[in-house]
Amino acid sequence: MTLLTEVLAANTTYDVVIVGAGPSGSATAYWLASAGWKVCLVEKKHFPREKTCGDGLTPRSVYQLEEMGLGPELVKHGHRYDGLRAFGFGASLEMKWPEHPVFPNYGYTITRFDLDGLVAQHAESLGATLLNGVEVVDLVEPFDGSVGQLKGAQGVVVHEKETDTTGEIRARYIVVADGQNSRIGRTLGTSRNRDWPMGLALRGYYTSDRHDEPWIDSHLDIRDANGKVVPGYGWIFPLGDGRVNVGVGLLSTAGAWKGVNTTKLQEYFVAQTADAWGLSEETCLGPATGGRLPMGLALGPRRGPNTLCVGDATGTINPFNGEGIAYGYESGRIAAGVIGEALASDDPRELSLYDTRIEEAYGEYYKVARAFVRIISEPKILAACVGVGLRIEPMMNQLLRIMANLMRNEGKGPAEWGFSALSKLVDVIPERAYALLLGDASSEE
Repeated sequence: MTLLTEVLAANTTYDVVIVGAGPSGSATAYWLASAGWKVCLVEKKHFPREKTCGDGLTPRSVYQLEEMGLGPELVKHGHRYDGLRAFGFGASLEMKWPEHPVFPNYGYTITRFDLDGLVAQHAESLGATLLNGVEVVDLVEPFDGSVGQLKGAQGVVVHEKETDTTGEIRARYIVVADGQNSRIGRTLGTSRNRDWPMGLALRGYYTSDRHDEPWIDSHLDIRDANGKVVPGYGWIFPLGDGRVNVGVGLLSTAGAWKGVNTTKLQEYFVAQTADAWGLSEETCLGPATGGRLPMGLALGPRRGPNTLCVGDATGTINPFNGEGIAYGYESGRIAAGVIGEALASDDPRELSLYDTRIEEAYGEYYKVARAFVRIISEPKILAACVGVGLRIEPMMNQLLRIMANLMRNEGKGPAEWGFSALSKLVDVIPERAYALLLGDASSEE
């Protein structure tokens, strides 16, 4: 008898069933289980499992993991690094993570192969039921929500391929946490705002003698076969175990990277950095893998009568830098808090707090970030900003604080004032003006 057949035989109604055990789903499960609620976490693959990612944890991610009691696991399994080394248009700059009253001044690299299972099993150790190798394939008794909301349901239909077992898991609340391409999310009613940023990323692993360096590298002027700058960045993240994670990411709106062959782009980037890092066919550990990444809260609605979407399933990736793990953990924690209040008061209307808290956490910041992506999608603007900025260290240190969302709330320094100015500018310039701005810039000789 497998764990699934035991769960089905018990015919338990859970407080919460969570679809997907990545960062957002496992964080939701951890915080709910730690509060004593009955949680079922359903993951269609078995841990450990591969996941396409840059494998870099910023101070925001590290903070959430340490809050969940996983700091010692990061020390054991991860590689600590001090900051970011940026390259672009003939310049380079090393920038340490800034001091912050809440977040640490260090990050870690750790593969998702190792990380995701650690968090999911940590939730399991607190009482969450973790079902590995079980896929959610449908909803139990779905029902409509209000206009502009997700649907609701009485539970989920699950299938275990290895035993060909199908059954129902009922719950008072359902959390969708299985990524941007979630079939259950779409069934509940999610869709993408196509006017907002979309990322596209590829990564591969290589062996390298520089695997234990204290910096992660970001290249801000990746180019195609003709030497033309494309809107995106390349990265090399040392993993401390003999390997480095090498990848390219494209950040765009309005199809600015339409027609770009990302596989070729990855090859060009590897060729550009091969000598410095010892990258070659002999040190390559397998083909690159990738995926599309909706950003800036581009997926919605995120709430229904008894349903919530978290992490990539609601597009929480930061458009400034492509970071998703921290926002998966954070949105999962926010969702767990809201659901806990709804369970404690026996009032599903408390779920309305989720939209409020997500907007409070990310609304203004992501509005500015979406505008930023629109502007730097024009190569000439990107070249001007990066080419000048990398030669002015104080300015770049403050920009790093903004782009990594490490601004201080207790007072205003250069980064906070700069972000405030950007925010006001976004309010002044209508959304449609960005299309005109980019159109004019693209037509220049």
